[in-house]
Amino acid sequence: MTVAVFLSSLLGFMAFGMPIAFALILTAAVLMWYLDFWDVQLLAQNLLAGADSFPLLAVPFFILAGELMNAGGISRRIIAMAQAYFGHLRGGLGYVAIAAAVLLASMSGSALADTAALATLLLPMMRQRGYPVHSSAGLVAAGGIIAPIIPPSMPFVIYGVVTNTSISQLFMAGLVPGLIMGAGLIVAWTLIARGFTEPTPPKATAAERRRVLIDGAAALMLPVIIVGGLRFGIFTPTEAAVVAAMYALAVSTLLYRELSWSDLMETLTRASRTTASVMFLCAAATVSAYMITLAQLPDEIGAMLGPLAEHPKLLVLAIMLLMIAVGMVLDLTPTILILAPVLAPIAIKAGVDPVYFGVMFVLIGSIGLITPPVGTVLNVVGGIGKLRMEVLVRGVMPFFLIYLIIVALLVAFPSIVTVPLAWLR
Repeated sequence: MTVAVFLSSLLGFMAFGMPIAFALILTAAVLMWYLDFWDVQLLAQNLLAGADSFPLLAVPFFILAGELMNAGGISRRIIAMAQAYFGHLRGGLGYVAIAAAVLLASMSGSALADTAALATLLLPMMRQRGYPVHSSAGLVAAGGIIAPIIPPSMPFVIYGVVTNTSISQLFMAGLVPGLIMGAGLIVAWTLIARGFTEPTPPKATAAERRRVLIDGAAALMLPVIIVGGLRFGIFTPTEAAVVAAMYALAVSTLLYRELSWSDLMETLTRASRTTASVMFLCAAATVSAYMITLAQLPDEIGAMLGPLAEHPKLLVLAIMLLMIAVGMVLDLTPTILILAPVLAPIAIKAGVDPVYFGVMFVLIGSIGLITPPVGTVLNVVGGIGKLRMEVLVRGVMPFFLIYLIIVALLVAFPSIVTVPLAWLR
């Protein structure tokens, strides 16, 4: 009955068009009333406690790092490097998009920021080259969702905070799945590009490649600094976010000198608005998570999934299918904040590695970003490219299917995630 009260309240408030943050707070209030535990002061205390978290400081700094990269020319140089090395291949701009997506993912951790950079710079070039518009847009959208998986990852930070899972281990565990996603996109694009007949540009000379590599060397150092610092314990994930933001600021203003003071103020304003939205959502989710724990919802749902408890792989698969369904109507951050406190204890109780489950949880939630009807990343690509949703869905479908195969592979063979993680530990 408690599960029904929780779901009906949350879905009901959302059905009336209420913002998710307010829906979470009111759902917690409904649960409190249902449990005969009414205390408004407790709601306020948990709301404040939700934002008063040291690990969550990583969120605004990663958001700022992504904005600085786009405004300061770092993203453009990453794409220029990929273009010099892969642009001459048949369908070469597609490989450029994939390489750039992986490199950008290792710097910002934001699917929306990376997708916006890729779509702004590459979609016009792909159109000019004569690529099918739906395939180009689908590839850009699919490449954008690698960002939440390869460290540094803002969704991993949020997941780690709400489930008390090691953020450093989540970061390290995301490396191999993220690279597998990139490899999957290469396979899919190679099959798609077989039918392309556009003339390919000449191969870049060694001097041109050397020039763009030197120009972008400072940008390439960012993921090395972050991953190396985390691996060797030089700084925490929160400190890594500060390092990323300050490094991006220094490179954009002092080295590349493409970020003026007026541009910097505009960038800080955009980052502040995004941060306010995300942090208020995290604070509201803390209120809801408190009541979820108090109402023992994980135990109730665990009892419902009881027959699967002895088969961890089937349990993970069932949870992943649930995540896909939820991802069709919710963005990634709300999905983590609403479902992670409920589902993570169930998986851990069944013997699933908490870090492995966290990677799979965020991976499935990321796939939801390219799944209609919400499909936040699809909307970003559609807005920049002025494309209808049906065109985007048609184009992204081959890459969506590749991602589902990767999910099935990771469910069948968890060691793909856990073995490299054990080495990195």
